[in-house]
Amino acid sequence: MPNPIAFSIFGIDIRWYGVLIATGMILAAVITYVRAPRHGIERENILDIVLISIPVGIIGARAYYVIFSWDYYGAHPDQILNFRGGGLAIHGGLIFGLLAAWFVCRHKKISFINALDLALPTVALAQAIGRWGNYFNGEAHGGPTNLPWAITVDGIKVHPTFLYESIWCIIIFAVLILIDNKPHFAGKIACLYGILYSAERFCVEALRTDSLMIGPFKQAQVLSTVVILLCFAAYIYLKKKNVVLNR
Repeated sequence: MPNPIAFSIFGIDIRWYGVLIATGMILAAVITYVRAPRHGIERENILDIVLISIPVGIIGARAYYVIFSWDYYGAHPDQILNFRGGGLAIHGGLIFGLLAAWFVCRHKKISFINALDLALPTVALAQAIGRWGNYFNGEAHGGPTNLPWAITVDGIKVHPTFLYESIWCIIIFAVLILIDNKPHFAGKIACLYGILYSAERFCVEALRTDSLMIGPFKQAQVLSTVVILLCFAAYIYLKKKNVVLNR
C-alpha cells in the first residue's frame, strides 16, 4: 500500500486523505463560483454558501460515521475527533452540507433548487478526487478478486471500490455539466445527480467489506434506494412544472 503521509511540516504529518479531500472541495468551489452567473446567483453568495456548508458538511460526515460505528467509538471516545485517521461518511456530509446550504439560500433569498443544479455536478467531481484518499488510507475497498486491476491490501488482492466510484463520479460530473449547458427545467440536474450517484453507490456498496450497517442491511444501500425513489418522484413533479432555466 502507498504511504498515507503526503509530507510533513514542522514535525506534523499531512496525510494524503486530507490533501485530496481539500483539493476536491477547493476545485468544486472554484468551478461553482465561476459558473454562478449563468444560474442567476451572485458569486459573493457562493462564497457564503461554501464557507458555511463545507465545515458543517465535514462535521456531519464525521458524526454520521461515528454514529454508525458506535461499537468502536463508544469504547474509544478519544478517537471520535481523530479526523486525520479517516472515517468520513459521504452521505452524512451531503445531508449536513445541503441543510447548511438550504439555510444560507433561505436567508439570502436564493432559489435552493437553482443552487443545487449549479453545485451538485462539482460535488461529484470533489467526490471523485476525495475517494483517492481512501486508497492512501488503505480503506473503502472491496472483497477478494483476481481481476487485473485489483489492488493488494494486507497481501490480498481486492476490488478497488474507491476507484470504481471515482471513475463514475467523473462521468457524472461530465454528463451533468453537458446537460446544464443546455436549457432544462429547474431541478433536473439535482435529481439526476441523486439518481446517478445513488445507483452507483448501491452497486459498489455490495462489493465493500467495511460498510456501515443498519441491522442486517448496509446503510448506504438503504439510503441510496430511498434517494433514488425520492429523486425519481421529484424529477417527474419538477418536469411537469417545467420552469425552464438557461434559455
